[in-house]
Amino acid sequence: MLFCLVLTGCGNNENSISELKVYCFQAGKADAFLLYTENSAVLIDTGESGFGKTITKKCGELGIKSLDYLIVTHFDQDHLGGAKKVLEDIEVKNVLQSNFPKNSSEYSKYTAQLEEKSLTAVTVRERMNFSLDGVKYTVDPPESEGYDDSPSNNSSLIVVTEHEACRMLFLGDAEDKRMEEYIAASEAEYGLIKMPHHGRWHSALKKLIEKTSPEYAVITSSDDEPEDDKTVDLLDKNGVKAFLTRVNPVVITDNGKEITVGYDAH
Repeated sequence: MLFCLVLTGCGNNENSISELKVYCFQAGKADAFLLYTENSAVLIDTGESGFGKTITKKCGELGIKSLDYLIVTHFDQDHLGGAKKVLEDIEVKNVLQSNFPKNSSEYSKYTAQLEEKSLTAVTVRERMNFSLDGVKYTVDPPESEGYDDSPSNNSSLIVVTEHEACRMLFLGDAEDKRMEEYIAASEAEYGLIKMPHHGRWHSALKKLIEKTSPEYAVITSSDDEPEDDKTVDLLDKNGVKAFLTRVNPVVITDNGKEITVGYDAH
């Protein structure tokens, strides 16, 4: 297994009690992120239709038998497609979802499986927090119940992790309007951000990167639908090291003091 490491300092707290690991799946132009510690697991999005079996296989390899939370940032098929299989094969304790449902086969399968498992998804309309094994999660909802431009993408839930001195930001498929909302409401800087909308260029990205000052970024893209050159150039000009899931899965380790980022090439 080839594993390339890059370090970013996040502080000097020496009392870290757990490691937060993130497995960023190589799912094509689609999002699926497994965040886990010794005693917790959270899944953000589930890739395209049929990808659920890859997620459940990885959970098995890691010894993860249940998910504390499944977070569906929005209902596009490249974020929701594997949800039915995940819900079918793994115990899921809580489900959080966006406020803008879509009429699709993936959505129908997802809601049917929720009913089969007697689970009620919580539609996040106010900012909410929960903590698991020393990691604080913040789930930030869209400000509107609908948008004139790209209503599904702009309804993306945005997820923040805070682990002692380290912060990470997961932006779903947020486009300009949603990014502008978040930028206006947050003053935080982040060691790593998951770039919105698969690395496609949006004018709000410039202000986002300037305000959040990340050292590292993850982009979910594919060879058929790669990230925009302009987005990569922006990251490079701001000294942000980009990792692309179209190259290989990306593995992140956050011990509360520093973040380690690398490609998992096995």
